[in-house]
Amino acid sequence: MKAPRVGIIGIGQSQFKARRSDANYPELVREAVTLAMGDSGRSLDEIEAVVYSLAPDALLVIGNAERLGVDAVGARNKRFMRINTGGSTGISSLAAAHSHIAAGACELVLVAGADKVGECGDSQTILNKIWDPTYERSLPLGTITMLAMSAIRYMHKYGMTQEDMARIVVKNRAHAALNPNAHLRAPTSIDEVMHSRMIAWPIKLFDACPQSSGGCAMVLASEDYIRRNGLEAVWITGVGHSSESYYIGDRMGIGYSADHADAQALGEACSRAYKMAGVTDPVRQIDTAELYSPFSNTEFHAIEAAGLAPLGQSPRMLREEGCFQIGGRNPVNPSGGVLCANAIAVTAMVRVAEAALQVWGRAGAHQVKGAQRAIASGNGGDHQFFGAMVVEA
Repeated sequence: MKAPRVGIIGIGQSQFKARRSDANYPELVREAVTLAMGDSGRSLDEIEAVVYSLAPDALLVIGNAERLGVDAVGARNKRFMRINTGGSTGISSLAAAHSHIAAGACELVLVAGADKVGECGDSQTILNKIWDPTYERSLPLGTITMLAMSAIRYMHKYGMTQEDMARIVVKNRAHAALNPNAHLRAPTSIDEVMHSRMIAWPIKLFDACPQSSGGCAMVLASEDYIRRNGLEAVWITGVGHSSESYYIGDRMGIGYSADHADAQALGEACSRAYKMAGVTDPVRQIDTAELYSPFSNTEFHAIEAAGLAPLGQSPRMLREEGCFQIGGRNPVNPSGGVLCANAIAVTAMVRVAEAALQVWGRAGAHQVKGAQRAIASGNGGDHQFFGAMVVEA
């Protein structure tokens, strides 16, 4: 039986910045909600359920911070669900909202969240505590060293260079310069990336995402509701999720469960979303992609997991053919991506929001010409939880 279609009828994003001292946390959430509700032409009274997108509490320095947001999102006396799967929280929240509607429980659902990552103190100290303190303490693992190890493995397996990583940064910064909501909008060069401060070899400062403050909200509706009210919409036609082992040690060495160079579970999530959407040839059928890539090297294996390049070939395809730039064969992260804005609680939601704007033809200066179908993804945990969504006009 074919699942009922679920549409996106409203999108709201704040401008992502290092700090938002002009707005406290509930005000930042409300800003995104106000934009999304205005875009949808609906009122908060009409919303039947709210899915609240909130990554680790510690980033807001308060436990169960979703309690602060109930009134900001108009959720009093309504169905209310808080989701947290780390960096993939935003896309997991959208999947929960999609399920509310596809199951027939609701017709109109709001998904909303915000984060103040750059204002919480040392966010890396918080994020570096997600690993097993005994089994993996000796590595020692952090959110950056975890994916530096992936970069080294990818280099060994496929021949990627630091200059290849820098090309991703240059591409995404050029795209972000066209996006007024991006945090890092200044164009850069390979030389500037290569001479930026080393953090964990081979990841340098410019290879890493920023710590951003900002909010995002989206309004989802059933097809019946959309048709009945004569609304414009784009459609979520594919949803997929997959998870990986918690232990990084299980992704390396002899007898590993999945190669740490690649994003095998992300590939599974994309395959499930494609199957649901009827996509059989992503290179031909996907016009653009918003892929969750917090470090330059991870964009390569995300491209490959999404089926837009063979394993190990994406660095060469960017270097020699410019495949993943706006104007190229399959533009990836035309918004600038996570490398240019990262408010963790909503970063993966922004990937879907930007994919929706592309197929809606509303992406402004970073619009991919003729985009009709897009893939968006989210990564969470210790590169453990993956989600993917196909969005179509």
